[in-house]
Amino acid sequence: MSVQAADLLSRCLLSIKRVTEVEAAVPSDGATRIAMGVEYDGSGFHGWQIQEGVRTVQRQVELAVGAVAAHQVRVHCAGRTDRGVHALGQVIHFDTRARRSERSWVLGTNINLPADVGVLWAKPLSLDFHARFCATARHYLYLVVPRATRSPLMRNRAVWVHRMLDPDLMRRAAESLVGEHDFSSFRARSCQARSPVRCVHYASVEQRGQAIELRIGANGFLHHMVRNIAGVLMAIGCGDEPVFRMQELLQIRDRTRGCVTAPPQGLYFLGADYGKEFPIPRLDPGASPLTL
Repeated sequence: MSVQAADLLSRCLLSIKRVTEVEAAVPSDGATRIAMGVEYDGSGFHGWQIQEGVRTVQRQVELAVGAVAAHQVRVHCAGRTDRGVHALGQVIHFDTRARRSERSWVLGTNINLPADVGVLWAKPLSLDFHARFCATARHYLYLVVPRATRSPLMRNRAVWVHRMLDPDLMRRAAESLVGEHDFSSFRARSCQARSPVRCVHYASVEQRGQAIELRIGANGFLHHMVRNIAGVLMAIGCGDEPVFRMQELLQIRDRTRGCVTAPPQGLYFLGADYGKEFPIPRLDPGASPLTL
């Protein structure tokens, strides 16, 4: 089979999978679609998505929501997170015939959740809402603590680097990311996205006390894209790479030429944007685990 034929087959299979997921999410008559905001500490999870034999966020949320609904549910999220990655404003949805108030969904689900996961809000929406496919943008935060000694209190909340970082150099490099680019140099080898092209709406680097915060929003992200970007920015911040290295990597489009993938514990899924037809509560754009 030629490369072109294999690529076409791969795209067709992915399209069929997406259609199947959407159709499976459409409820029968009498069901309601409920959206929720979820916050979690990813330290004790093998990521969001259900996997056999390991603890995942999706599994815990489905069990808790199912206990309130009195039936099994399938939960869909705005952005799947990897092992060790956190969320301040994950958006999910599920379908149910159970009739509960928004307050009951929140309180009842939280009672059945472990201490490292919590529901922030619940809201009934129209049946054409989908937490993943209706999202127009997603937002992430990456947190770094550069200091001579490690922080026991932040060990699972941020990435510690023993060298000092220059936030001004990192900020200048991050400016190159804004706009539509081919992010092949920043995608994981296992990434299954059909296209490496994404449009970054903003990329900022700010000092907050001892910590440095990278905030980035885009119309979509590739697998490990934020962590790979963070790895390059930290190399630039400590002087191992020049500021122009970021622009150079965008032009090279080769992951093997990039820096190391930054650790997961510094990454936070902040939230997703939706059209006006879906009145989803938005997280404060300046939200940070440092101010919770």
